[in-house]
Amino acid sequence: MFKKIVLISVAVLLLAYLLVAIFFLNPGAGGGVCKDLEILIVDTLDQHYLDSKDIAVMLKNAGMSPIGKELSEIRTDAIEKKLEENKLIKRAECYKTSGGSLKIEVYQKIPVLRIISNNGNYYVDNDGETMPVPNNFASYVPVVTGYVEKEFAQSKLYEFALFLQENKFWNTQIEQIYVTPNQDIELIPRVGNHQIILGKIDDYRENLEKLRLFYDKGLNEVGWNRYSIINLKYKNQVVCTKK
Repeated sequence: MFKKIVLISVAVLLLAYLLVAIFFLNPGAGGGVCKDLEILIVDTLDQHYLDSKDIAVMLKNAGMSPIGKELSEIRTDAIEKKLEENKLIKRAECYKTSGGSLKIEVYQKIPVLRIISNNGNYYVDNDGETMPVPNNFASYVPVVTGYVEKEFAQSKLYEFALFLQENKFWNTQIEQIYVTPNQDIELIPRVGNHQIILGKIDDYRENLEKLRLFYDKGLNEVGWNRYSIINLKYKNQVVCTKK
């Protein structure tokens, strides 16, 4: 009999604990009105192209502003889905707090390339997706001009951009990328008044390694402004044009 009473008491305490936990994890289940909206922009950019006011306006325009609404009626999944429709937003996370507020964490897309061509003006992000150019925002990533098809930008140019980003030297050295009509790649460096003819993008690792050796053993000796063109298209050769 005593054992049965103990088991019943444990069961009642466990049920009470679960009810309290559910209430605090989902305060909307316990009723009440949303008193506050907290919006946090979460990313690694030095400059935000979205801010909390932009997010609040998006929700207001969609008729989803939570302030004053019953917490139990607010669908956090619907808010996340609506925000993620924006091409500048990678992910949104929305949840209710124990204090009767709604908290939204927004993750911006991170650009790795800027495309400026007859086929469009846009960024390519670090997932290989396109994103529009935000107003009053400039990201310091390589600029790609010339004959750029979107598929090429999201595949081979995207992979090239990730390589540049992961390599400290090339990330600071390559400023602009030009795509010719036959999809050869030409580069404009930040240091040195010369043009680099890289050739086909499939060969970029081998050709950039040749260029790095040439920088170390050639230009450091004769000067970085000695040549106007450095051509890497030919296998095992670096062909230079003097100024």
